[in-house]
Amino acid sequence: MDHLSMKQLQAGLDELRKSPHDAGALKLIVCRPSIGARKIQDSAELDIAVGLVGDSWATRGSSMTADGSSHPDMQINIMNSRAAALVAQHPERWAEAGDQLYIDMNLGPANLPPRTRLEIGSAILEVTDIPHTGCHKFIARFGRDAAKFVNSPVGRELNLRGINARVVKPGVIRTGDLVKKCLHGDKSKG
Repeated sequence: MDHLSMKQLQAGLDELRKSPHDAGALKLIVCRPSIGARKIQDSAELDIAVGLVGDSWATRGSSMTADGSSHPDMQINIMNSRAAALVAQHPERWAEAGDQLYIDMNLGPANLPPRTRLEIGSAILEVTDIPHTGCHKFIARFGRDAAKFVNSPVGRELNLRGINARVVKPGVIRTGDLVKKCLHGDKSKG
């Protein structure tokens, strides 16, 4: 499949900027049972200790922790569904981005700063401050221009590559669920 050029990607900015700010929809749930594997699910359980139940986050580890264990602030990876649609070009390729949740919502730091909470189904997530950037796998799947685009100043302004979050209230989520922004750091919700 041909990758989009920078010009083609930039032509999609108007649509990306139309993403809802306060409430959106969960468009896709992807479990990653092992490195490189993807399992699309209609529903999932989110757990405080393991993140998305069945996902490999808890066992994968991280180079960002002193002991190599999984980083608690990178438990759940979220990508804007409109950004995924743009770079992937076809819905069946969204999961290749490597994120677990794809939501139709503005993920930019002005809209969802760290500690903002998101209600999805019966679960609550908290946005963390660890940046989510395109890596060599993203380049291989969607092209160098796509990685440059999501990491560009406008890409960072909208967090087009996505955000990291952690589970603060366990629960069940389903494709189509409303994703609602809670008050910044509202501890009464979780």
